[in-house]
Amino acid sequence: MHTDNTPAGLPILAQCTTDVRQWYLQNGLQLNPHKSEALIVGTTNQLRAVASSVSVAGVDLPVADNIKVLGVMLERRLLFHKHVSAVARSCNYYAQAIRYIRHLLTT
Repeated sequence: MHTDNTPAGLPILAQCTTDVRQWYLQNGLQLNPHKSEALIVGTTNQLRAVASSVSVAGVDLPVADNIKVLGVMLERRLLFHKHVSAVARSCNYYAQAIRYIRHLLTT
């Protein structure tokens, strides 16, 4: 979306998610928007033009600053600072754990 049409695209998104929810219901599936998060990715100007909540499947969801999807931390500007920090923290944890049990592994 361009900066000038970002707010206009949100009602289209809301209608699409309502249609997806209806399709789920017709096919015996369930969409739980209460367990969902919304993230709008864009430039600083685009993000300024967006409201603080988005309608998804008839439920207003607050727009998050970052979310975790399939193990990847996504941020509003796609900078990946939080993801890199989380991966480094996880690697540090496992390196410490290996260091702690290393003497048990050598024979």
